[in-house]
Amino acid sequence: MGESVSTDRYTPQQRTRYRQLLMEDLEIFDRHLQHSDFEDQGSIGLELELNLVDKHMQPALAGHAVLSHLDDEYQSEIGNFNVEMNHPPLSVKGDALRRLEQGITSRLGRVRAAATSENVNVAMIGTLPTITPEFLEDPAWMTQENRYRALSNAVMESRGELVHINIADREQIIHDFTDLAPESTCTSIQLHLQLAPNKFAAAWNASQAIAGVQAALSANSPLFLGRRVWHESRIPVFQQAIDTRTPELVNQGVRPRVWFGERWITSVFDLFEENVRYFSPLIAESRALSGTPMMKGKSPALHYLNLHNGTVWRWNRPIYAPGEERSHLRLENRLLPAGPTPIDITADAAFYYGLVKYLAEENRPVWSRLLFPDAEKNFQSGARSGLFARMTWPTLGQVNVANLVQEHLIPQARIGLERLEVNKDLIDQYLGIITERAKSRQNGATWQLRSLNKLEAHGSMPGSDARKAGLAAMLQQYLQNQESGQPVHTWAIGS
Repeated sequence: MGESVSTDRYTPQQRTRYRQLLMEDLEIFDRHLQHSDFEDQGSIGLELELNLVDKHMQPALAGHAVLSHLDDEYQSEIGNFNVEMNHPPLSVKGDALRRLEQGITSRLGRVRAAATSENVNVAMIGTLPTITPEFLEDPAWMTQENRYRALSNAVMESRGELVHINIADREQIIHDFTDLAPESTCTSIQLHLQLAPNKFAAAWNASQAIAGVQAALSANSPLFLGRRVWHESRIPVFQQAIDTRTPELVNQGVRPRVWFGERWITSVFDLFEENVRYFSPLIAESRALSGTPMMKGKSPALHYLNLHNGTVWRWNRPIYAPGEERSHLRLENRLLPAGPTPIDITADAAFYYGLVKYLAEENRPVWSRLLFPDAEKNFQSGARSGLFARMTWPTLGQVNVANLVQEHLIPQARIGLERLEVNKDLIDQYLGIITERAKSRQNGATWQLRSLNKLEAHGSMPGSDARKAGLAAMLQQYLQNQESGQPVHTWAIGS
């Protein structure tokens, strides 16, 4: 969905033709995987989605205006109160993690300067806690581009009913929407890892195995529409907002488009084949109308396969990118929320890259000893309970995730980073942040919840003026802490 499209609706003829060409692209991809050389640099990179807020901490519809001050490293998002920044690829060796942190910090500074020019501020957070149902019910929430209107139209027409959001934990939110507005509240970090085809399956399986741990460790979205819900409420909000199924189709076992998956894989081809087999195309844009060439250098562009892949939202998504000389494959780890600070993000990246490296090279890999349904249950548990979750892990049985991280996974991530030739001082620094976060059980989610408890009037109810005032005060303190650059486990609870 990163490309511009020509219209916001498609005819049955266009959809039929698209399906035919999609099947052809899948066959071309299969041949290309078998007979062509791919890049094998192991480079890393990321995308980071940001919120814009006004002086009252309310969402600000200034995305287009802010982007007018920025270059092409920054892009629009579906919500006009969001922008996205992209970090170029890096080799992970040596001091790359420090350069990644510095790159995030400098780019975030540019967005802040652009936002200041438009009298707004930047909030790097998983879900903006001050968003209200009324804001999302105003059509102005959406960025006015065909690709976003087309996506919303396609999902709504496929579903045929309103988007139904129902999330409960300490409090509950039940609300219906006429479009994809709830999806715009889900701002994330997307970590990229470039892999050769023969290394992809092991890295994807490892990423799936640790998805629950990542969600728990880095949760930063505990408030949705002013309610205390899951620690990482982005996960169920995103799943429900882009669900094309009616309840009857859910009962029949039809797969959701926001998908954890259902099995370990043996090849990257498995994922693209599942996409084509299980999911009908949403955006039936032809290659000619998109302006995509048949070939990019010596590589097939695979317009139809790539566009379709962008409308199946796996938490660990495969990416195929054609190149002038050689194509490359990337694993896009999509489940982390934005924020809290550049150093927290870099620590999350270090933990992820190191642990995937270690787990993918084990003689008896974790996915050979962990049932796939248990990996999915871990993911849901981590999203719901954050650093207070319990998870299933081979040889350990049921274990507290904070203990799992400190006693088992941090040492493994350290070995992985050493194998990646990361500088020792950086390994100590970034994994030290992860250790302290797990030890204190203070991530972005717990800081927000604990701070709101102190800042809101006792007994205030969702939607009340007292709750709204508490949310705004909490977010203001969050932004002050964010600008300090200190890791979230060191933040004082709001007062």
